[in-house]
Amino acid sequence: MRGTALAAATMAGVLTLAGCAKDTGGSSSTNTAAGSGSDSSCVTAPKPPAAPAAATSSSSTGEKVDGSKLKVGLAFDIGGRGDASFNDAAAAGVDKAKSELGITTVSESTASPSESESAKQQRLEQMASQGLNPIIAVGFAYAPAVTAVAPKHPDTKFAIVDDDTIKLPNVTPLVFAEEQGSFLAGVAAVYKSKNCHIGFIGGVNTPLIQKFEAGYLQGAKAVSNKVKIEDEYLTPAGDFSGFQDPAKGNVKAAAEINNGADVIYHAAGASGKGVFDAAKTSGKALAIGVDSDQYNQATVAADKDIIITSMLKRVDVAVFDFLQADAKGDLSVLPKRFDLKVDGVGYATSGGKVDDIKDVLDGYKAQIISGAIQVSDKPAK
Repeated sequence: MRGTALAAATMAGVLTLAGCAKDTGGSSSTNTAAGSGSDSSCVTAPKPPAAPAAATSSSSTGEKVDGSKLKVGLAFDIGGRGDASFNDAAAAGVDKAKSELGITTVSESTASPSESESAKQQRLEQMASQGLNPIIAVGFAYAPAVTAVAPKHPDTKFAIVDDDTIKLPNVTPLVFAEEQGSFLAGVAAVYKSKNCHIGFIGGVNTPLIQKFEAGYLQGAKAVSNKVKIEDEYLTPAGDFSGFQDPAKGNVKAAAEINNGADVIYHAAGASGKGVFDAAKTSGKALAIGVDSDQYNQATVAADKDIIITSMLKRVDVAVFDFLQADAKGDLSVLPKRFDLKVDGVGYATSGGKVDDIKDVLDGYKAQIISGAIQVSDKPAK
């Protein structure tokens, strides 16, 4: 929790900034920020107050925990290991647990784009019947399957990423404040745009991906009252191919670039590779990755020079913290939601492309943590 010192330090900036940040329709302010990183007059909000030095927290305290008795089942969403995004982040959390907690038994399985609901249930049922415990379901698409399988195995612990609707004693939700991290992505996009014209591409139009969209739009409009924003989805709700269709991502991104967008943020899983390729091919656009630090992902290495940052959704932190807490026998230490305050979301600095605006990003981050800026999880267009 932040104390009164932070409130006092940020109050002056909040009076001029918070109204703009909360009004996703933009502000009437015309003060051009003197902050670095802006090549044009697109930025119209004043720089936020400098962020105070403060530590974030998570259940990963560095203490030595023995997880050698855990036998982990990892049920991936579409794309699995190698998607350079969501699933890879979950895999990284398990890999860290193997290294630091001494876990030796891990069984992985990946969903296919067109598989039936019964296939997901069969996957989890097979893991539970094999004695794997705990079992981690990566993605909200597993919610019906977890709801069906978990009651049959009351002694098996389940965790599900991105869903908190299951109210069972042996199911732990791992959910995130995607809108908070995406707000910072929107700020970065405006500061790095030369055309004052940016874009968003979501994989599938679901409430979850709308949280990414909502934060991005609000962050962009918080710093500019004249930015233009392209806003597209690859597939409608129910068609999950949008998370694994780089070709469609390429076409949509190319169209946004042709319309004038020169910074594009994607929340589209493996389809993001197509977004990156389009930005690179255009020779005039930059991109923002998602979930993992995509600048360092091998599968998109050819495009790393146009990736300015990534919105980090720390599925790796959540998965590791869950496994560590389970090994300790105390799941109550886990946060209700992995947000900016516990480093559950954030932004990447690899490549140094946002170093010049880090003070700006950290200033907004501090205001979100303090509550001075409330970020909506519903898009306001």
